[in-house]
Amino acid sequence: MMLVGLEARDLALTRFAVSPLWEVIASVRVIRQPHRFPEHLAWFGRVRPGLARLDWRLLADLVQVPTLVIPPFVCPPPATSQPDLDVELTTLVATAPEAVRASLDALPGARSSRLTALYADPVVELTRLAEVIRAYADAVLVPYWPRMRTLLEREVLLGAQRIASDGVHGLLNHLDPYVRLEADTLRVDHIVLAGAVRLDGRGLLLVPSVFGGPRVWSNFGSPGQPVLRYPARAVATLWERDPAPRGRGLARVVGRTRAALLHELAVPTSTLELADRCGLTSGTVSQHLGALRDAGLVGTHRVGRFVLYARTTAGEVLVAASSTADA
Repeated sequence: MMLVGLEARDLALTRFAVSPLWEVIASVRVIRQPHRFPEHLAWFGRVRPGLARLDWRLLADLVQVPTLVIPPFVCPPPATSQPDLDVELTTLVATAPEAVRASLDALPGARSSRLTALYADPVVELTRLAEVIRAYADAVLVPYWPRMRTLLEREVLLGAQRIASDGVHGLLNHLDPYVRLEADTLRVDHIVLAGAVRLDGRGLLLVPSVFGGPRVWSNFGSPGQPVLRYPARAVATLWERDPAPRGRGLARVVGRTRAALLHELAVPTSTLELADRCGLTSGTVSQHLGALRDAGLVGTHRVGRFVLYARTTAGEVLVAASSTADA
C-alpha cells in the first residue's frame, strides 16, 4: 500500500492528461503476455504480423515481464494535457544520464547487451531508443490511436464532470477501486509498491490508460509532477466490430460499402484500420474514400506519418438524417 500525503495545493493542481508514449510502453506487456489481457486479443492478432519485421528488443528489455516495475524515464509525466508522441519522445531523449542509470540499477536480473550499452552511454542510446519506440508505435499504435484517444478523452470528460459535481475528493474516491482518499492521505493499493510519500504541493497528474491493465500505476518519486495512471472504462469495446452499419436508406443512395465507411468515420481513422474493420482491401477503401471526399462527405487530417479520414459536417448531417429515418 502506498500512502500519499496531499495538501491543499496538491488538490488544486490535480489535472488530467492523455499519454500516447505510456500506451506504447504499456502495450509491450500486452504483446509479451497476450493471454493475460483477453480484452486486447483482437488488437494483438492484428498487429502481431507487423512486429515480425521490427527489431524492438531494446524496448522489450526495458518492459520486463512478469515484473510490474517499469523504469520511470521510459514514460515521463506528460507536460501538457494532450501531447503527441514526438513531444513525449523529446522529453525521453533529454533524460539526465544519472536518472537513466538509477532506473536501470533498479531493474531485477542481469542486463542484456542492449541495456548495458544504454547504461554506458545514455545520451547516444536514448536517441536510438526513441527511434525504436517510434517504429514500434507506427506499427502497433498509430493506426488505432484516434479510436483510443476518443475513449481516453471521454474518460477525462467524465472525470471533469465528477470534479464539477463532487470536487476533487469525490473524483479520487470514484477513480478506481484501488484508490481511496481518506482525510489528507491518498491510499493506493499496489501489488509490489509500499511506503509513504508526500507530494509537497506538486499536484497530481491523472492519466487514464487503455493498455495498463486492471491495476493502477504510479510514479510519485521522480522529477516532474507525480503521476497516477488508472484503467479507462469500456476498453474492451475498442476492438468490437459492428457488422451492420446504420442507415439502410443511406446504403441505397451511396452503396453499402460507402455507407459502412461513413459509419466507421465517427472519429478520424486511417485507411488501414478502415480496411481491417470493414473487411476490404486498402485499395478498395482508398477508391471509395476518394469518391466520398470529392462529394464533400469526408475530409483528411495528417497525424505524423499517417493520413486520417473523418466525416465532414455534410457527412455528419447525412449520417444523422439517415439514422433518424431508419429509426
